[in-house]
Formats: sequence, structure tokens, C-alpha cells
Amino acid sequence: MANSVPGQMDARMVRKDFPEEVRIDADLRIPLPDGRRLSARMWSPASANKTPVPAVVEYAPFRHRDFTYPRDALIHPWFAGHGYAAIRLEPAGSGESDGLPQDEYVLQEQEDCVAALAWIARQSWCSGTTGMFGMSWSAFSALQVAARRPPSLKAIIPVNGTDDRFCDDIHFMGGCVLTAGLSWGALYQTYMMRPPDPDVFGEDWRRIWIERMEKAPNVLERWLSHQSRDSFWKHGSVREDYRAIKAATYVICGWADGYTNAALRMAAGLSCPNRVLVGPWGHTYPHIALPGPQIGFLQEATRWWDRWLKGHDNGIDEEPAVVYYMQDYTPPATSYSHREGRWIGEAVWPSVHTSNQVRHLNPGRLDRDRKPQSRLALRSPLGMATPSWEWLPHGVGPELAGDQTALDGAALCFDTEPLEKPTELCGQPVVSLRMASDTELGTLLVRLCDVAPDGSSALIAYGLLNLAFRNGFETSVPMRVGEVFDVEVGLSSIAQCVPAGHVLRLAVSTQAWPLVWPAPEHMTATVLTGASAVKLPIRHLEAPDGAVPDLGVPQIPSPPEMTRTRAVNHEKFLDRDPASGSWTQRHTKDDGAFLISESGRLVDSSSVLTHGLRGEDPLSATAEYRFEITMGSDTRRIRLTTLSTVKASATEFVVRTDTHAWEGEELAYKGSRVCRVPRASS
Repeated sequence: MANSVPGQMDARMVRKDFPEEVRIDADLRIPLPDGRRLSARMWSPASANKTPVPAVVEYAPFRHRDFTYPRDALIHPWFAGHGYAAIRLEPAGSGESDGLPQDEYVLQEQEDCVAALAWIARQSWCSGTTGMFGMSWSAFSALQVAARRPPSLKAIIPVNGTDDRFCDDIHFMGGCVLTAGLSWGALYQTYMMRPPDPDVFGEDWRRIWIERMEKAPNVLERWLSHQSRDSFWKHGSVREDYRAIKAATYVICGWADGYTNAALRMAAGLSCPNRVLVGPWGHTYPHIALPGPQIGFLQEATRWWDRWLKGHDNGIDEEPAVVYYMQDYTPPATSYSHREGRWIGEAVWPSVHTSNQVRHLNPGRLDRDRKPQSRLALRSPLGMATPSWEWLPHGVGPELAGDQTALDGAALCFDTEPLEKPTELCGQPVVSLRMASDTELGTLLVRLCDVAPDGSSALIAYGLLNLAFRNGFETSVPMRVGEVFDVEVGLSSIAQCVPAGHVLRLAVSTQAWPLVWPAPEHMTATVLTGASAVKLPIRHLEAPDGAVPDLGVPQIPSPPEMTRTRAVNHEKFLDRDPASGSWTQRHTKDDGAFLISESGRLVDSSSVLTHGLRGEDPLSATAEYRFEITMGSDTRRIRLTTLSTVKASATEFVVRTDTHAWEGEELAYKGSRVCRVPRASS
């Protein structure tokens, strides 16, 4: 959830003294041309009215007055203390901004931001130059708004964002419906139904709240209605025209995050001044992220702002174009506090220090030489061995991939000989398969694993493909039963060292539930060895590591005064019936509760994500997402609960959402929505 702050913080990280005295405008109202106003909080130098400064904007709909208050306080005061007006801006219909809730990244959201930047640039405290930054939603916003070229926008820092909303976002992966996208849609539906603050909106707040709940768009229906890479997803996908972005762009991501392919693709595709940094982190800012090591993100961002918003010749634009963390081997675990490794700098991307090593799929083997063709049949059990990692780990709780041995046992596995020397992977592995199917629809899960001498199997990278999209993601074409075809599966990009004596394993499965929604038919695939291979991006061991800049140690402004009233607790449970193969996986994500001293506001949020299955029937798959949010003050307490259930037949998805909202003990709203979406080839 948006208020999670996973990193380990201690007093040694805290900076209390800055070059500039910081002032706070907790309720900045930014007017738009049509009369609406957007809500913002601004931290700025006290001297800005006499000496105008550039402004840097974080634009996301997650409520700066309460839900992101703890995280915002660990970022924005730093920028203000170093000579910038740092603005946390809310889109229309969220928090205290006027208007009704909207879908993700709509055109109005972009146009509103362009107008807001123009207003900010005209203010007496602003030098006329602006930047944008942010993590996740606000990273998307920074990229999308930059592509519109507002005159004042000179630099952006998108952290954990994407350039392609269909191929590399939370909704679809390889054309498969990600359950992470379903649960996000259910959560976002809950977020849209939160009320404005009565202290800001006065007596009209309750009417606005009810209107938000009644008119919030059904985003899951919209997203599921677009099951291919059509104009709906191309909107806001900046890879459609990288040249549109002129602002200097510093892309940051983590190997444990879901957006690494997009980060490295932008490294190769952007033509504006740009730089890419990839660490070991999950889905959060790298000065507070897990797995560590964390870096001095705020110092690094300030260097970028100083160069491109203030014109300081500090040399950051002469440093390596891509800096990444080469991870050492670590035994498989579902969470890490730290990954051993080292930083490497590359002058250009793709790197001149890597080359593709082709390994051929022979029966049980991953060899340098191609053997005569064999036909290997595979029908992975749907309910007995399943991927349990999260598509978008935040570094909180059991989210990463544990030992893959059980999943390997339900797959076709192809192993190298024990490696004679360490092998460093750097980039995106690509698997080419010649295969056939006994069904028209099916899913492939392809994993690259590091098998240690003790037999444990650690996930390195993985890829998914809805085989109806084997010819591209814009048009789905069912397979012809028995017809042999060639297909490519791109895995997630990675930089990782496989030690000598370990074995590289490529594992191919025909099921990936509950990571993705299962195909309506249980496919038996036939893989033709000899004609199938994997391209491994190998970094030359003799290659120099490059002149890596000092990324600094993590520092933060003084954390806000808060009282934690319930601790964060994330747990995952699996109930399995071996006799029938039925199982239920339940992921409890309790983000705890805290009381903000400054305002007396309470934030309390928790969720339970449940995925179930009966036997080997893909049409029995069910998902249930429960979210509960309590917020407000001692005098007015709001509680929201939503329950979203997802089921699918062979021809349609069915989504039901039940919402209850209370003001104190009074039930203020009760609503149910049911949508049925035709199932194309998903």
C-alpha cells in the first residue's frame, strides 16, 4: 500500500541541518484554467520569496495529508533544504483536489499537470524552471507529462516506472492477466472512495464523499476490457515516441522490482540527456528500500536537479550512462535485508562488455552444441506446484521467490554442466522455443535458475507468454492444435553472478497460477529440443567495472512525529489438500496503523488477498481481495471496506465488488457492482 515505508532507518541517517531554512505550506491550492483546484503540500526555502528557486513536483493520487505523509516527509524537506520548492501534488478527485476519481493516467490528468506546472512556474517564489519525480504512479506521470513538453519542465527522475503500459506494467505480462493487476484494481477502487478532508472542504465534504463512491469508475472492468496492446494502453506509453521527451531523464529501478525491462529499454531508447541506475531494490525509493544496500538517493537526485534545473556544471552528465548492481549469489529466500554484490558503470547501453551465449535445449541439458531433435511433452500440474512470488515486491514480508525445487519438479528442466568459472549475467535472457500444443490457448512460464551444489534452486529471472500473442501483443491468434510453431519469450532483465560449481537451469512450465490467471484450457505442450535455445547475456569477466560514481550513504530529513498504534505484519499461508490437489493461498498484508502528531489524523490499512483452486480445473480459479481502511480524527472516524471477487468461465470474466463505508457507527454508503467482461484470448 502507498503508506508502506519498508527500509531500515536509524538515527545515523537523519539530517536535521540544511543549507536553507525550510517552510511548509500544508494546503497549497493550485488553480486550473476551468476553475478546479488541485491540492498540494509544498516545502520550500524560507528565502524563496526573495530569491526564487526551481520547483520539483511529485504527482500521485495517494493523499499527502495522511496516507503518504510519512514517506513524503523523508523526501521533500531535503529538496527544500537544498534550494528547491518541493511540491506533493494530488490529481483531480483524490485527497482534497476538486473533481471526481478517474482511471489511471487519463488525458485530463496529464493536461491538469501541464497547467499546474505553468502556474507553478509563474509564481514569485519559482525561478520559472520545474522538474518532476516520483515512484510508481508518479514515475509514470513524470514520463507522460515530459512527453508533452511543458516549457518549464527541464528534468525528471522516474523511479520504478514504465514506458509500456501493456507489456511492462502491473496489468499484463506477456499478454497474461496478472493477479497483481486484479488486486491493484480492487485496492485502487478502495482508494478512490476515500473522502476529502472536512477541515478543508467544510460541510460539503460528505456530499462529495458519497458522490466519489457512487461515480468512481470501475477500473477492473475497463482494464479487463482491453486484453491486447491497443490504443487504451498505448496512451501514456512513452516508448511509442521516445523523441517526445526532451527533459533530462534519470531512470531508477531495482532488480527485485517489476519494471527493470522498461528501465534498460529506456537506457537504449531515450535520446534526451539521460542516465539509468538499477540497484537490488524492491518497489520503493532507494534510500529506504529493501533489499539493501540503500544509497544516498536524495543526494543523487539533488545532483541531477542542480545540473539540469540550476545549470551547475557538477559533472553528473559526464558519468556512466548506466550504473547497476551486479548481485552475488544468495541462497533462495522469500525476503532479503541485503544482497551482496558490487556496482558497475557502463558508458553506453547495450553494454559493449556483454555478448550473447547461446545454449541449446537438449533432453534434460542446456548445451553449447545442438543434439538431434527430440519431442518432450509437458503438462504442468495446475494446483500442486505454483509460483508464489509477487510481481511487484515492496520489500515488506514474504514477497520474493523462495526455493524453486518444487516448481522445477513440475517443469521441463534443462541444466548446464557445473560451471567451471563464475558467470555474470547482465541484460535480458531470451528463450526461443519450437513447440506445439493440444489446445488453442495456453500459457508458458519460463524461468532461469541457479542450482547450488546442495540442490537448492534460486530464481534468477522469469518470463511469461500468453501463446495467443506469440506473433505480437496487438493481435491475439489462437493456436492450431498440433501445429508446430516458433516462439520467443523474453525474461526479466537481471545482473547476477552465478558461482563456479553451480548449474544454470532453464525451466519451462505450462501453468503460472496464481501469478497469472490460468488459460481456460489445460494445455499439454510439446517442446522440440535441438530447435530450441536460450540466449544468455554474459558479461565478460575481464571487463572493467567502470568509474562508478559515489552513490553516497542513505540520508533522510527528520522523520515526522507519529505514534505507531499497530505494527506492520505481512504473512502468507497455503492450505493444500493433497488428495484433490485443491488449495487456497492467503496473503495477509497488514500495513498497521499510525497517528500523525501534527494533525491528529489516524491511518489504518490492511488487506487479505486470497487465491483458490479446485483440483486441476482452470475454470475453478477464484480470487478474493479484502481491503479495510480506517482514517480520520478522534472527532470523526471513517471506515471503508471493499470485497472484490474475480471468477472466469471459458467465455467471460466476472468481477463483483461490495463496498461499505461508515462515518463513526453510521453506515454512510453501501454498494455492489457486478461486471461481466468477454474473455478474448486471456
